[in-house]
Amino acid sequence: MEPNTLLDALMAKAGMSRAGLAARVNQAARARGKVTRYDHASVIRWLRGQRPRGAVPDLICVVLSERVDRRLTADDIGMGNALPTAVPASSDLGGFIERSTALWRGDQQQRPDVQNAMAITGLLAVAPVWEWENSPEDLDVTRRGTLRVGPSDVDVLRTARTHYEQMYRKAGGVATRARIVGFLNGETAPLLRGTYTDAIGRELYRAAGGLVAIAGICSYDSSTQGLAQRYFHQALRLAKASGDRAFGGYVIALLVNQSIFLREYRQAVAFAEAGLRTAGPHISPALATDLYAMQAKAFARMGDDTSAHRCMRLAEKSAEAIRRDSEPAETGYVQPGLVEAQFAEALMSLGDTAPAQEYALEAVRRQAHARGRVHRLATLTVAQLRGGDADLASSTAVLMLDEACGIESHRLRDRLVSIRRSMVDHGGAAARDTAELIGESLRVPL
Repeated sequence: MEPNTLLDALMAKAGMSRAGLAARVNQAARARGKVTRYDHASVIRWLRGQRPRGAVPDLICVVLSERVDRRLTADDIGMGNALPTAVPASSDLGGFIERSTALWRGDQQQRPDVQNAMAITGLLAVAPVWEWENSPEDLDVTRRGTLRVGPSDVDVLRTARTHYEQMYRKAGGVATRARIVGFLNGETAPLLRGTYTDAIGRELYRAAGGLVAIAGICSYDSSTQGLAQRYFHQALRLAKASGDRAFGGYVIALLVNQSIFLREYRQAVAFAEAGLRTAGPHISPALATDLYAMQAKAFARMGDDTSAHRCMRLAEKSAEAIRRDSEPAETGYVQPGLVEAQFAEALMSLGDTAPAQEYALEAVRRQAHARGRVHRLATLTVAQLRGGDADLASSTAVLMLDEACGIESHRLRDRLVSIRRSMVDHGGAAARDTAELIGESLRVPL
C-alpha cells in the first residue's frame, strides 16, 4: 500500500489530529443513524494507505470539507480511483506542494509507512518521467499565501543545498538525511506555501528542487529506496515547474543511477535517453557525460557489448567539452575520474578485466571528494581481485577503509560487505587479514 499523503496534507491544513478526525467521523456517522467506533489507530491505518469500507470516505470528506472550506471528493483525500500518490499530478501544482510537504513531514516524524515505502515499478515508475517530458507546462506559477517570498529567500535555499551536498560527501547520507529533511520542513515548506510572482516562483521551485534532490540522494544512500524514488519524483516535478530543462536532466540522472542499483537496466537506458532528448541543447556536457557513462554501465550489465562501447565513446566525447565554470552547481559531482570509474565497472561486467583495472587505477589517481574516493578505491579493489592480484587488492582495500572512516553510508557498507566476501572466497593470508579488518569496521552500527 502507498502512504496516503493526500489525507495527511489535508489533516495538517485543517489542523486536525488523528484522534480528532476519528471522533468527528464517528459523530458524522451518528448523524446518519450509523454507529462507528473509529479511533486514532484507525486513522493511522488510513494514512498508511488502507481504504475504509462503505460510506466512510464520504464522511471523511464531509468532516474535512468543513475545516478547509471547500468541497472535497474521495480523490482529494486519496481514497478514490486516481493514480497512487507516488505519481505527481502535473496539472495541480498546489496539490503537489501539499502532498510533497506531507511526505517531508512523515519522513521527519519517522513514520514507518513513509520510510519503509517500497519502490514503485512499471508504468507508475515511468509516469513522472513521461510527465516531465510532455505537456502541459506550468504557464504561471504565481501563488498567494501568507509569507511573501523574495530573492533573498531563494538564495538561502541555494546556500543550504550546497551545504548539505558537502555534508553528504564528507559524512554520508545516513548522517545528513535527518538534517536536510528538517530543513525542508522548517524552512522550505513555508516558502512553497507563500506568496510569490511567476518569476520568483520559478526560481523558488528550482532551488527547492535542488534540496529535494539531495534529500533523495541521502535516502538512496540510507537504503530507503522507495522514499528516495519519491524524493526524485518530487524534484523532477519541481524542475518542470521551474522551467529548467537542464535541471530536470540532472534529476533524471539520479533516477538512472537508482534504476541501475535496482537492476532495472532497460529502464535506466530509457530514462537516460529521455534526459538527453528532453534537455536537448540545454544539457550540460558534464551531465551528458554522466548519462552516457551510466548507459554504458547498464548495457554492460545486460551483456550488450556493442551498445556499451558506443556509449563509452559518446561519454568520452562529451567529457572533452566540459568547462567547469559554465556548469550548473548540481553537476559538480562529475569530477575528473568519474567516467573512468564508470567505465571500469562496465568493463568488469563485460569480463574485460585488464582494461577495467587500467580505468579504475586512473580514476583513483584523479582528485575526488571523500565519498567518491572511497567508491573509486572499492572499484579498484574489485578489479584487482578479479585480475588475480589479491595482495595488491588487499593493500587497496586497507587504504579504502582508512578513507571510509567517519562516513555513514549504507551504499558504502554494501560495497564493504561484498568486498569482504570476495576476500574470504579468494583466500590467502593478505586477503584473510583484510577481510578481518573489514569485518571489524562493519561491527560499528550506522
